[in-house]
This record gives sequence, C-alpha cells and structure tokens, in this order.
Amino acid sequence: MSFFAVIMAGGVGKRFWPQSRRATPKQLLPIAGNKSMLRMTIDRLKHFTGDDKILIITNSDQEEAIRLECPDLPYENILIEPEGKNTAPAIGLAAIIIQHRDPDAIMGVFPADHYIKNVKSFTEYMHQGIKIADEMRGLVTFGVVPTRPATGYGYIQYHGRTNPDEPIFAVKAFAEKPDLKTAELFLSSGDFLWNSGMFVWRVDTILQSFQDFLPEIWDSLENIKGAIGKPVWNSVLTVEWATLRSISIDYGVMEKAQNVYVVRVNFSWNDVGSWDAVHDMRKKDKDRNVSKGEVIFHKSENNLVFAEGKTVALVDVDDLVVIDTKDALLIIRRGQTERVKELVDSFEKEKRDSLL
Repeated sequence: MSFFAVIMAGGVGKRFWPQSRRATPKQLLPIAGNKSMLRMTIDRLKHFTGDDKILIITNSDQEEAIRLECPDLPYENILIEPEGKNTAPAIGLAAIIIQHRDPDAIMGVFPADHYIKNVKSFTEYMHQGIKIADEMRGLVTFGVVPTRPATGYGYIQYHGRTNPDEPIFAVKAFAEKPDLKTAELFLSSGDFLWNSGMFVWRVDTILQSFQDFLPEIWDSLENIKGAIGKPVWNSVLTVEWATLRSISIDYGVMEKAQNVYVVRVNFSWNDVGSWDAVHDMRKKDKDRNVSKGEVIFHKSENNLVFAEGKTVALVDVDDLVVIDTKDALLIIRRGQTERVKELVDSFEKEKRDSLL
C-alpha cells in the first residue's frame, strides 16, 4: 500500500489582497510564519510520504511560481487544471493519475493554505484516517474540535464511534457555514466539529463514488485517463474539462455517500481565511499588535500591520489592519477583513487587471 498526498493549490486568496494576487496567491506567501503556506504544507506531509508521492493541483497562472517554490517535487507531480471547476473535478483528476501509477493506493487531499501547529499530532491522526480508509473502504474526513462558535467554517455532525479506543466516528450530517446563533447551538450540542477540508480514501473507493454520484464527471475522467502518458493528453484534458460542471466534493460525493467517517482531531488548526485570522495566530506585543517589517506603534492597540519597503507608523489608533505593498495599500478595520473579497470582486468587474 502506498500513500499519495494531493495538495489543492489553485485558489486566488482574494481576502489577502493586496499581498495575494493571481500569480502569487495566498498559499505562496509567508503569512503564517517564515515559510510560504504551501511549503509548510509540503513539509508537514513529508512526515508520512515521499516527494515522489506528493502532487499539487493548480492553474496556469500559478504554475511557474509553484514550480519555483517546489523544486523537490517531480515535474509531472504538478497538475494543471485548464480552468477552475471546484474541488470534485480536481480530486477526480488527481485520482485517475494516482490510479494509473498504483491502483491500490490510498490518497489524501489537503488544502495548501491551512496552518497546523502540532505536526506530530497531525501525523498520528493521519495514520488513523489512513487505516480506516484502507480497512473499511471508507471516505474519511477530519473534523476539528471547535473552541468557539465560528461562523466562517462548515461543520460535521458525528455519531457512533467505530472503535472505543480511537476518535473515529460515522458522519451523520454536513452543515454549511452557520449564522452565530446556529454556531452556538452546534457548539453546545457537543456532536459537531469544524470541517477541515482534509480527506483520505482509497483511490478505487473515491473513483467508485464518482461513478455512483457524479457519473457525468466519471465518464469524462475515464476519457482523460485513456490519454495519460500519450501525446494527446493536453488536448483531451482541455476538451473534456470544458464539459465538466463546477461542484465541490462535499456536495457531489460526501453528503450522498454512506461510508463516510470523521476523525475527531484536537490540535491547533486555522484555515487562515482572512487577515483577522493572521492577527489571531501570530505573536503579539504587549499592546496586542502584530507587525511584519518596519512598523512603529504609538498609543495603538490590537492592530495588524505588514510593511514592505518603508516604515509604517500608527498613532493613537486601534483595531486596524494595514497591509502595505509596492503598488497598493489596504486599510480596513479588524473584524471586517472578510469584505476584502468584495473589493477584489469589484476590480474584476471593472477589469482593473493591474490590481489582480
């Protein structure tokens, strides 16, 4: 049995503008530390698989930067989607390529831009998930024990522990991102977990699930699989990809399948979904300010400032996010940084490509 890790790295990271751009998105930035989010993810996965079994799915805009960031991975392990179609088609593409290399392989799927502090604990939970995926032919996801009524995460409801000695349960239901009142109910019920977006399964199990629940995507994947290693690969991939609908693996497969299990994990995890999350996770000074670069705070508290190429000074202001880059400056109140995506959406609508 071999284990392949697939990293989903095609996102743009609009909420991290102006640092995150099309060619240098969030996962290629050192947001959570001194390394890029992608490099941190790769290093974490190397604890239980080799370079030759780590695959990255991305797009043509990011291909060059990702190859430069990952010189240790084989060239053919960087997979390029013709266009973004959400997670299900991307996972299906990786699955047929892995199946071509090893029909008995186990496959894990991991976002490129999450922060996990305790790598040892992460590795132990992954081994538990791999065991269930292999022995029970299950579709395994990982649910994080919630510490607050978060409204920015999806949730997983669980029941029926599979083994009294292991934190593995049957999945009862998946829930979309809730409002605050619903999130508080989830937290108080004690049987809901944050949906981490990480998965493990046998490659034959997930492809059977595509055949069962997404047959039209399955048909296209079969056509694409026939072109693996042949000169017609790019043309077949492009033609078939254009016919696929955009759908998530959660909605397309996980919410419909019966053999779904969740590993209840209890480690420090953050999907780093906005600048507010960066303030939460980074080291703070005595006034709860977070900074990177040449930054001066005077009578100011609870701020996040990233400075690039110049000194940035804040005087008598609180709860601000200030992100300074060579060509743009963002100033927004903490607690509102999810709305940066609205700004970037407006740039796209107005075709202000120099800002994207």
